[in-house]
Amino acid sequence: MINPDEPYEIQIAKQAKIIEALINRAERSHEVGGSAYSLFESAIALQAKVWEKTKDLEKALDTLGRASSELEIAYQTQERIQRNLADAMVAMEDGFALFSEERLQVCNAQFRHLLPDVEPLIKPGLGFDDYLAAVDASKYLNRDEKGEIGRPQPVVKEQRSGQRFSSFVVALRNDRWFQISYRQTSSDNITVLQTEITDIVRENRREKNRLIDQQAHFLQAAFDHMSLGICTFSSGGELLVRNERFGELLGVPLSLLKKGSRFQRIVEHVERHEILDRKGRRSGFAGWFKAARRGETVQERFKRRDGMSLDIRVRSLPDDGFIVSIMDVTTETQAAALLEQRVQERTAELTEANRLLQIHADEQAKIEAALRQAKEAAESAHASKTRFLAAASHDLLQPINAAKLYLSMLTETVGQPGAEEVVSRLNRSFTSIESLLQALLDISRLDSSGAEFNITSFNLGTLLQGVAEDLAPLAAEKEIDLRIVPSTRWVTSDQRYLMRCVQNLVVNAIQYTEHGRVLVGCRLSGNRLRIEVWDTGIGISEEDQTRIFNEFTRAAGAEKGTGMGLGLSIVERACRHLDHPIRLVSRPSRGSVFSIEVPVAAPGRASICEGPTMESMIDGSLDLIVMVIENDPAELHAMTQILESWGASVLAAGSTADAVALMQEIGTAPDILLADYQLDDGDNGIETIRTLRALAGVEIPAVIISANRQREFLRLCNEMSFAMLAKPVQPVRLRALIDWKTRARVA
Repeated sequence: MINPDEPYEIQIAKQAKIIEALINRAERSHEVGGSAYSLFESAIALQAKVWEKTKDLEKALDTLGRASSELEIAYQTQERIQRNLADAMVAMEDGFALFSEERLQVCNAQFRHLLPDVEPLIKPGLGFDDYLAAVDASKYLNRDEKGEIGRPQPVVKEQRSGQRFSSFVVALRNDRWFQISYRQTSSDNITVLQTEITDIVRENRREKNRLIDQQAHFLQAAFDHMSLGICTFSSGGELLVRNERFGELLGVPLSLLKKGSRFQRIVEHVERHEILDRKGRRSGFAGWFKAARRGETVQERFKRRDGMSLDIRVRSLPDDGFIVSIMDVTTETQAAALLEQRVQERTAELTEANRLLQIHADEQAKIEAALRQAKEAAESAHASKTRFLAAASHDLLQPINAAKLYLSMLTETVGQPGAEEVVSRLNRSFTSIESLLQALLDISRLDSSGAEFNITSFNLGTLLQGVAEDLAPLAAEKEIDLRIVPSTRWVTSDQRYLMRCVQNLVVNAIQYTEHGRVLVGCRLSGNRLRIEVWDTGIGISEEDQTRIFNEFTRAAGAEKGTGMGLGLSIVERACRHLDHPIRLVSRPSRGSVFSIEVPVAAPGRASICEGPTMESMIDGSLDLIVMVIENDPAELHAMTQILESWGASVLAAGSTADAVALMQEIGTAPDILLADYQLDDGDNGIETIRTLRALAGVEIPAVIISANRQREFLRLCNEMSFAMLAKPVQPVRLRALIDWKTRARVA
């Protein structure tokens, strides 16, 4: 019922009303009647409540007394502070004022009496901005010609938080100077201080005049010791300062060079006595004064009658005056004339030298043209040689390819032991011929200026597995333990050339190892992968290590028939083009380690052109209709025979037109197409595949047989979704590729 936050007088009044109401209630209850016990009980309860309220009242009175005492102390403290502030303000020599909430609260007499016309306005409650405006409009300020007093505009109330401060100087008419500064305090009050700085200003003025006089003396002394003739003029053209050198160089009497002499009189004297030789030029002295007044710089060169050369310059000064300088440039003029003569002589010499150089350049151009023709002829011959090698290799690979197919078929049919040995030797001979032709073709491609590489990312494990499958028979024949550590790393390189390099290193290791093993593995080094080939062979001496990568070079101690010495040369060329570092560590009679470093790539998806690498995909008889397109009759016959031996039905065609006629004749599309890339009369296997697919209306599985590895060819391989098989064809790979492509179609 009683709010403790209300003043103590209100709380006491409410408590008195409550007590009075309780007493009246008790009396009314007694008048109404009741038992003596109930009246006694009510009296006891009422007395308890009265005691309780009495205690609360005493506590409230005590609290009120303490608050009243503290308030009295605060009033006394405030009065003491105000007296101290008033005493301090009276004792201050400067004017002081305090503004609270942008209104004047208190100030001293010095602040009030500074400006008589502002004094009536200085009363408690005066606005701060009104005070600044009154000071700015006071007639007792000493203003300049423009009506300004040389101080910034008053700072109005700022919008952003933070203290503000400003200070400016005002000059009074009686040559008195005051600095008025105001600062905003942390409690948002503004204190204004008026400080007289008259003595400081006068002292600065005297010091300034003294320094000006001293600088004028120093300036005159400097002028007198300068080699230039110097003379300054006021904006009206009166002479101010000059040195003796000015009169000496210009030849003007001293009577005309007194302070206050007119510039026009000096010019008239020079023109009248023709002191300066203008060589028939019209006099321009009269325009110098006007040009200097416009702030322009005038410079001219003259000669005196005695031959002295003078350089005269007129420049404007900040006070609209101008300065005239005269320099003796006789030595420079003579040097310039001498230099000009030498330049003319040198120009004549250079002209003659240029003529001779032109003759030499013409001869050089003729020589360069002849060299260019010779270079073009050499490049044409080299390109012709490269094309010849490529064509010759292709033509030589054709019968070899057919012979290998016949040998493969003959190996399966021959039963006599002696005949099998003859076939085996014949097969090895063809393999050697194939290796030689393939090496020559690789060297021709790598030495060609337009060698192309198909840089892709691929799984190195697939490549190593292919190497193991290809070279396992060779290692088994020599009873060498060939081990290849599997790898799941992906690398970035040309897959064909990298596989060729690894094959050459492994073949080299097998050939130069009599017994023991050959190990192929990988080591990760940062962001590169090192493919290493270890062997326990005869090793390579330190002398041979410097020449082992040359063509037709074999290590010392190698047996005859161990190779033609082209394998490492191909490895060096290919790795140099691919930027794959090669390293060799070898010890004679202990073995060698060859390594190739390739960049590591992120795992991805294998290319369609790569085809299968697992011969394990071969399964059962080849119950398919296979169309073979080959322009070479022998190779077409051999391919037909081996396919039929596998159980396939073969449609043999020599061109695209023959293939189209055969498919129309049988009335259905074959299960797979095997097409040679190079056909007769500009025809090629890609056009054959495209034509047959369009005719059938379905994407017939296809394999193109070629030695072409150009980037454009491989791009078409991916776009048209056919596999590529390199010549010479290995029957095992051909069978696996056919099985893979037809299975993929069924799936």
